Amino acid sequence: MSYDPHQLPPLFHIDVVGASTEASPKVSTDKGDLVIGLVQRMVMGQEQENKLLAEILQQTNAVHRQRQSELGQWKQANQKLAQRCKRAAETLNRVQNEFLRNLTDEVAESEESLLDGEYMLNEFVDRFGPRLAQLHGVLQVLSQLSWVSEANGGPQ
Repeated sequence: MSYDPHQLPPLFHIDVVGASTEASPKVSTDKGDLVIGLVQRMVMGQEQENKLLAEILQQTNAVHRQRQSELGQWKQANQKLAQRCKRAAETLNRVQNEFLRNLTDEVAESEESLLDGEYMLNEFVDRFGPRLAQLHGVLQVLSQLSWVSEANGGPQ
């Protein structure tokens, strides 16, 4: 294997053999201008991307504030129902904790069979997965409907 200097891309190759001192600076300046131009375009692209990200963040925050405002209005209009949602969420949270305790006990007891057989893993997921997902979804809804910040001055 021999080293061939022509294998390098032209940007990284400078032929100093037989080059005059006048030609060398011109070649490197042209390449330097190219690099500077590319870096400037990259910076402009980054600035444009930052502006777009700031707009996305602003839109996301606006949607979040609107949602919080609507939830606050609903809670003010339905204070008793919001309190009932809070109590239901607290109860279901305890139910979920017990469910998770049973689930983790089941995993600990049948660790080997879950690791060895896909059938047992599928049975486990079929048994616990849908309940866990649905219970989590119900808890999310109840928690959102029952949560009242102290800043809103609503019922706790």
